[in-house]
Amino acid sequence: MKKSLEELIAIGDSMKEKLGIRDEKNANGTITKRHVLVCGGTGCTSSGSAKIIDKLHEEIKKNGIEDKVEVVRTGCFGLCALGPIMIVYPEGSFYSMVKEEEIEEIVAEHLKNGNIVKKYLYQETVMEDGSIKSLHETNFYKKQHRVALRNCGNIDPENIDEYLGTDGYKALEKVLKEMSPEEVIQTILDSGLRGRGGAGFPTGQKWKLARNIVPDADQKYVCCNADEGDPGAFMDRSVLEGDPHVVLEAMAIAGYAIGANQGYIYVRAEYPIAIHRLEIAIGQARDYGLLGKDIFGTGFDFDIELRLGAGAFVCGEETALMTSIEGNRGEPRPRPPFPAEKGLYGKPSILNNVETYANVPRIILNGPKWFADMGTEKSKGTKVFALGGKINNTGLVEVPMGTTLREVVEEIGGGIPKGKKFKAAQTGGPSGGCIPAEHFDVQIDYDNLIAIGSMMGSGGLIVMDEDNCMVDIAKFFLEFTVDESCGKCTPCRVGTKRLLEILTKITKGQGTLEDIDKMEELCYYIKANSLCGLGQTAPNPVLSTLKYFRDEYIAHVVDKKCPAGVCKDLLSYEIDPAKCKGCTACARVCPGGAIEGTVKNPHVINKDKCLKCGACIEKCKFGAISKK
Repeated sequence: MKKSLEELIAIGDSMKEKLGIRDEKNANGTITKRHVLVCGGTGCTSSGSAKIIDKLHEEIKKNGIEDKVEVVRTGCFGLCALGPIMIVYPEGSFYSMVKEEEIEEIVAEHLKNGNIVKKYLYQETVMEDGSIKSLHETNFYKKQHRVALRNCGNIDPENIDEYLGTDGYKALEKVLKEMSPEEVIQTILDSGLRGRGGAGFPTGQKWKLARNIVPDADQKYVCCNADEGDPGAFMDRSVLEGDPHVVLEAMAIAGYAIGANQGYIYVRAEYPIAIHRLEIAIGQARDYGLLGKDIFGTGFDFDIELRLGAGAFVCGEETALMTSIEGNRGEPRPRPPFPAEKGLYGKPSILNNVETYANVPRIILNGPKWFADMGTEKSKGTKVFALGGKINNTGLVEVPMGTTLREVVEEIGGGIPKGKKFKAAQTGGPSGGCIPAEHFDVQIDYDNLIAIGSMMGSGGLIVMDEDNCMVDIAKFFLEFTVDESCGKCTPCRVGTKRLLEILTKITKGQGTLEDIDKMEELCYYIKANSLCGLGQTAPNPVLSTLKYFRDEYIAHVVDKKCPAGVCKDLLSYEIDPAKCKGCTACARVCPGGAIEGTVKNPHVINKDKCLKCGACIEKCKFGAISKK
């Protein structure tokens, strides 16, 4: 049922009081009620958080404390490596890797009697004297500054009232009642907000073009790119799962700014939880009168529809995405004209990604200076990264622009497992490049990353250690872009395939030094002549690894060796007879039957049969097997 402004304010004020329980400052007095927040993001859901919630309800009822405890399914808390995660407020007790069988004790001891069960807590929060520190004081969280992620893990994303309790839709009210469209655009311009989905084009400039370039257009559109196709990237998905209303509110603000009354969110079908919560959020916003006709009684109309993508990476490019929304094959169009002039259905349109929109309401409420004071001179605000690869604290990180790569990897990320050395980090996914150890202290912002041969992209950050082969890494990303090329233009369709063929030759030990030169020349041709961003950036992983790790390419070509021991065609497994005890453990696990020998006598590997799978090395207890 449509709500009046007074009713919305009353709901928000009421929810503020309720949400106050989720503040550790309130743990000092008598605790009359607890909130148990359980991560309902994709990562924790896959680890069984839904069963944790069911078990919580069962045990809470059994203990007769339904009126003293509220269980809330939230979005992602960020520290995905420790899922399923459960936080009990107001104490802020951080239970990690929670198991169903632990719930009975946690409910009986902590939720009923107030005795925190420390053995199940994230151990970094437990001090030597037995006291508990806040999760915000842990290494993972203390250097983060959450803007786009501020509500993720703090509210129920399926309850619009909780979003209202965090000042939700107040920014929309402010722009509709107090600001002209030009003032909204100027605010975004003054904030310095740049697109978080790729090359970092100024958001306010994009909105200004869409408003002014065809001022008398009968229809304009606001689009949201939630297609997020980079391998290892899950930033936008997490925002949609944890705080869907922030995107709806921001799109409505953008619609008012450029003169549009219709929005589309293009989200990949592989994100079922995000889609489900978006559908709920859109329905709730319509019911409350926050989408649809005459919003806040101002005469402004704006509505949003979802469009599901089929997982085509090329549809992350703005014109291909709009072509797909129209129901056509997702292929890019030549630019100009740019979408601000001729976009969706041939009408002036803007496209921003989820994270970009997630910053907009706070900029409107707090002012452009608040946002511009964060970050660096040319890269304002914060950036969300999906931290993965060879890292202890896999998860979602939001830090001010200008934070160094070393801080992200060693402090927030907890370093590299097993004491291995940092070798490189890939930012920008298949469109980006590798940052080597010599640039470990680079300040992460748009311009610095481009200067060293990488790019920000949407925010995937894959960490690699000394066991990674950089030639193989370049091959992995190129295989992806070859598969994802739409095939419309020859430089991308054919050029990337030729690049992959050369890389494959090199990883098989069949390459020549001339192949390396030919590959580098081809990279620059593809960049200069491809139609869209997919082809123009596809060679970046190859070029950056050639720049910083050319010695590995030369080793593959000249020495026929893979220094990291990754490329199977260049590997050879051997057993040291002096170390082999003849225990037969390796022979029993060899899938190819390549290990020969008798009990208590040294074994040998038949290299003609060896599959080079590494199972023997993992099984050998005596360190007798090596790969060379």
